[in-house]
Amino acid sequence: MDSLRVGIIGVGNIGHAHCSGIAGGKIKGMTLCALCDTDEAKREMLFSEFPGVRIFEDGDELIKSGLADAVIVATPHYFHPHYVITALENNVNVLTEKPAGVNVSEVLKMNAAAAKTNARFGIMFNQRTDPLFGKAKQIIEEGGIGVPKRLVWIVTNWYRTQSYYDSGSWRATWNGEGGGVLINQAPHNIDLWQWLFGMPSKVTAFCREGLYHNIGVEDDATIYAEYENGASAVFITTTGEAPGTNRLEISGDKGRLVLEKNELRYVKLGIPEREFCFTSEAAAAVPPMEETVYSSPQERDGHELILEDFAAAVLEGKPMLASGTDGIRELSITNAAFLSSWTGRTVDLPLSAEDMAEFDRLLEAKKEEERKLDGATGKGGEKTAGKSEYIKRWSVKW
Repeated sequence: MDSLRVGIIGVGNIGHAHCSGIAGGKIKGMTLCALCDTDEAKREMLFSEFPGVRIFEDGDELIKSGLADAVIVATPHYFHPHYVITALENNVNVLTEKPAGVNVSEVLKMNAAAAKTNARFGIMFNQRTDPLFGKAKQIIEEGGIGVPKRLVWIVTNWYRTQSYYDSGSWRATWNGEGGGVLINQAPHNIDLWQWLFGMPSKVTAFCREGLYHNIGVEDDATIYAEYENGASAVFITTTGEAPGTNRLEISGDKGRLVLEKNELRYVKLGIPEREFCFTSEAAAAVPPMEETVYSSPQERDGHELILEDFAAAVLEGKPMLASGTDGIRELSITNAAFLSSWTGRTVDLPLSAEDMAEFDRLLEAKKEEERKLDGATGKGGEKTAGKSEYIKRWSVKW
């Protein structure tokens, strides 16, 4: 087999972008064979736009049809676990949009299903393909910053208007998306946080709901995290601040990385800070240092690169850049942040069975309260944007 027959479940904004890319021959190792959407008007549009491609109303039917070697799940978040598990149980490879789900307890089930089959399970963490993040990871793994000390990420340029939230009734609801900025926009950044700096051991967070918009979920969040070795992390994000900032700073005892404005600045200390601190005889001196600046624009869209990476993993057995287990780590930080904010306590990681159960219970309570207040069902539609508009929205924004 030199090409995967691919079906896409959910043809909204990003699903439509994937359709266009695969059908247009832009994705090495993928051929579009089937599409699925529950919206009748959208299915009619797909019939004319992608002639010869089988159109389904039911995702399970597509998976079990035998037409697809792999499926891409691009539905609202709560449906990810069902379709991923169904695909894996039918030995169909599956790539899901981020986040893997809303509840860590569900994502653990997804990975358990993957462990029982030879089918591959990946996640669309497309920002991992950015050359600057890749270079930062290389420097860290090669010991370039030494022992990690601190990560600070201010990513407040995920700005959204009220019109954006009004564009679909599933948006910015506990029943539809399962949260706000932490579950919709920031999963990319939270994934990169743990990918570069590792998983924290404790999380304390403050998630403010409807601070800047007429929504019932969080549009502003601050997370403070601690690590076993004494390191710490601060993560600040919002959709209500313009022009906003995207600045990531990672410090260690041998150097510092700063990613901002499409540049990576690497400062290497000539003497490790801990050694210099206790050997220098000068009261206000600093270690000798040298700075290197990297600027490497991404030549291709990261979504396309992840699709090709996934195809190579299935066809050639290569390791995936973002596998299903990465979804556990990213979502664990988010679930811990919500739980900390809702309960006013620090939450340990990895999440205990008790904490996962408490998160699930409190989330269900929020969903029930929302249903009582405004009848939200999370089954609303979504305006479909063109591919270029959607990809621009989700590219790394410096």
